[in-house]
Amino acid sequence: MLSRLALAGTRRTHSSRHCSLLLSQSNSSIGSTSRRCYSSMNHHHHHNTKKHESFSISKALQRFFDKTSSSSNGGGGGSTSKQGGGSGGNHHHHPQQPQMNVAVVMVSAATTYALWNWIVSPEQGAREITWQTFRSSLLEKGVVDSVNVINHTQARVHLRPEAVTLGVHPQQIYSFNIGSVESFERHMEEAQKELGIPGSEHIPVAYRSEVGIVNMLFHFTPTLLIIGALYYMAKRGPGGGTSGGGGVFGIGKSRAKLFNQEQKVKIKFKDVAGADEAKEEIMEFVKFLKNPGAYERLGATIPKGAILSGPPGTGKTLLAKATAGEAGVPFLSVSGSEFVEMFVGVGPSRVRDMFATAKKNAPCIIFVDEIDAIGKARGKGGQLGGNDERESTLNQLLVEMDGFDSNEHVVVLAGTNRPDVLDPALLRPGRFDRHIAIDRPDIEGRVAIFKVHLKPIKTTEDVDQLARKLAALTPGFSGADARNVCNEAALIAARHHKDQVTQVDFEQAIERVIAGLEKKSRVLSPEEKKTVAYHEAGHAVCGWYLQHADPLLKVSIIPRGVAALGYAQYLPKDQYLFSEKQLLDRMCMTLGGRVSEQIFFDTITTGAHDDLQKVTKMAYAQVSTYGMNPTIGPLSFTDPQGGDQQFQKPFSEQTGALIDSEARTLINNAYTRTFELLTKHKADVEKVARLLLDKEVITREDMEQLLGERPFVETTVYDEYVRPKKSPTTLFPDSSTSSSEQPNTL
Repeated sequence: MLSRLALAGTRRTHSSRHCSLLLSQSNSSIGSTSRRCYSSMNHHHHHNTKKHESFSISKALQRFFDKTSSSSNGGGGGSTSKQGGGSGGNHHHHPQQPQMNVAVVMVSAATTYALWNWIVSPEQGAREITWQTFRSSLLEKGVVDSVNVINHTQARVHLRPEAVTLGVHPQQIYSFNIGSVESFERHMEEAQKELGIPGSEHIPVAYRSEVGIVNMLFHFTPTLLIIGALYYMAKRGPGGGTSGGGGVFGIGKSRAKLFNQEQKVKIKFKDVAGADEAKEEIMEFVKFLKNPGAYERLGATIPKGAILSGPPGTGKTLLAKATAGEAGVPFLSVSGSEFVEMFVGVGPSRVRDMFATAKKNAPCIIFVDEIDAIGKARGKGGQLGGNDERESTLNQLLVEMDGFDSNEHVVVLAGTNRPDVLDPALLRPGRFDRHIAIDRPDIEGRVAIFKVHLKPIKTTEDVDQLARKLAALTPGFSGADARNVCNEAALIAARHHKDQVTQVDFEQAIERVIAGLEKKSRVLSPEEKKTVAYHEAGHAVCGWYLQHADPLLKVSIIPRGVAALGYAQYLPKDQYLFSEKQLLDRMCMTLGGRVSEQIFFDTITTGAHDDLQKVTKMAYAQVSTYGMNPTIGPLSFTDPQGGDQQFQKPFSEQTGALIDSEARTLINNAYTRTFELLTKHKADVEKVARLLLDKEVITREDMEQLLGERPFVETTVYDEYVRPKKSPTTLFPDSSTSSSEQPNTL
């Protein structure tokens, strides 16, 4: 602003050159420069006005610099006083330096450059004229000093110093547009020849390039956008929102979540049911960390780690959450996939950082969920290009687990569904000392699980009795399945505008979990419906007359799920060993639907696709895995687990052909046996099929009315665990009510 005022003064006085020299040559402060400049103008009858302006500007600047200085010192003093007990000027305490914001710096620099360019640019004081005015008013009078051609489009005329003394041309700089450089040079040469100006005195023409503010912003905007994008990626990129620090510079930090006294987990051990043995072993870790003296005085050391393995939904992660809620010590939780990123070396760095954090917070528990993401046996990862990074992460994990002493009280828990693929070095004692298997719960475990999940359910039923019934009706269910059944029952009751959740709702919820949602919109033709009815009747009759088949609970021809046009529900016992006769009866019952179609329609359909897959799997397991075939002998060729690649068979081509032949023979024998059984009881199949076409859903009680009691002594899990002896009650009091008879849904 001082430069603008000084320039304004030069337009009104004849001492501007002296003022400019004072401004350019002065090395004193801004205030003194301002006073000297305005003092040189006191000879031009503006003494009082200029003196007042000089005083006000210098005082304003002085107040500004005083405020800046005081605020800077005050900020430092305030910080120091907080740290040093109010000493204010204590230089021994260094205040925290503010972090520099790159975006603010870039915008400030661009704004400052634009303002400076606008203030000092000579173009701002240039007066626009035409070529004719330039020729007649300036060139003819000989006051032109030089001409500058700017960007090949504009001519800027500078006058001689003595030109302003004539009082004819108050502007010192003029400008006009030129069509082209060649045309301008030609016109200049012709005009000077016409005016008789000798060649040695021709006006010098200089060519220069200048960038305007708009052009500058236009050229620099892409660069600024790229810099801003890189800055944003660096601040908000992978790991930007984690506890280990943000941006690319913090990507090697651990992403484990820390739970402590301030951030507690609400899940407790009382919320975990159905895995009492596993819970007892995990609780021992917690007790050791809380009271290590009781163990150390006997010479015991805490195990360094434990592997929680088992099928999905059995409560591994839930047990770890309960450990975090009960431990009372810091708990670090991380997923195995979070160690692997696209950057090389990130995994090992995060492992080191995680264990460093655990050591600082010892005693501490680390839980690595799905550890098979990084703990697979080396050389068997199944990834051609990513093995090196994953193995480096695994190696670092092995080093860290075996590198800290047991007295540091750091325990590592890990969960996995595939313990068979983990590296042996990871499973050895000294790293994971304990292997805790969490299998699907038995009936007692399911009762405890249902009691936990029935607590928030609003029902008038006796919770203990209801839990026993549901546990008996859901063999093979995991804890997650049981929770899903309770939640689905509540949703069904709400859909039907009920105030309470009834037993019928739980029955439909079990069907929903097992077979899928009813497809009321899927309308079958009469021929298809009849085929499905006879197919399901064949399954039911086979199971009724085969001794080792599972007891029947319900048969339905209502379409469910994606492809199920009908299904039969059974009540198998919790059984862990199967004999050859039991497997053969299961195969015959599975083939009952296909055989029934052939007997009554003299043709076969695609409806038995899933049945054939199950039968084929059972036949090959008996022949090649369980050693139940006399021709193959007591040999076992274990099939690879899902996802594993087996490029070489563990047997010869001749043995493979023999296995195929024996499996085919076994299935054909079962098919023949099933055909003979259903031919003998053809009338029973027709009775069941007709009742299915009439009611769509039939229960075991309906089967007993049609076929009589089973010819074998039958004791189901439901009979043993729930139903009193010789009780005529049904499984569900209102089991005859099908889903089609429910009220209108939401």
